[in-house]
Amino acid sequence: MNILITSLIVYVIVFHVWAMVLEMFLWTKPLGRKTFGLSKDDAETSKTLAANQGLYNGFLAAGLVLSFFVANTDTAFTLKVFFLACVALAGLYGGITAKMSILFMQGLPAMIALALLLFAQG
Repeated sequence: MNILITSLIVYVIVFHVWAMVLEMFLWTKPLGRKTFGLSKDDAETSKTLAANQGLYNGFLAAGLVLSFFVANTDTAFTLKVFFLACVALAGLYGGITAKMSILFMQGLPAMIALALLLFAQG
């Protein structure tokens, strides 16, 4: 069970680091524009907002990474729960307001990891 939980959390971390890179550094580049379906003008106009969004994705990843390096198991557990809940809510909100695929790519893995983490703890 721990391997599955850790694997899901690592997926969430990698997903958010990649989202950060796309939004902060590749937004106006061909890969960023293609990924988000943006014209060159739309990408240029929204690049500051995208960079801000990317920074938040980086913070989510950093919080989960930190949870693996905290020696106190209760603190590590609390960090995992908090950041997975943040990711799950962001994925749910994104799925409702922007694109349903956000729910499945971002929200669902975090929700499953969170549920398994709480189940394993309790």
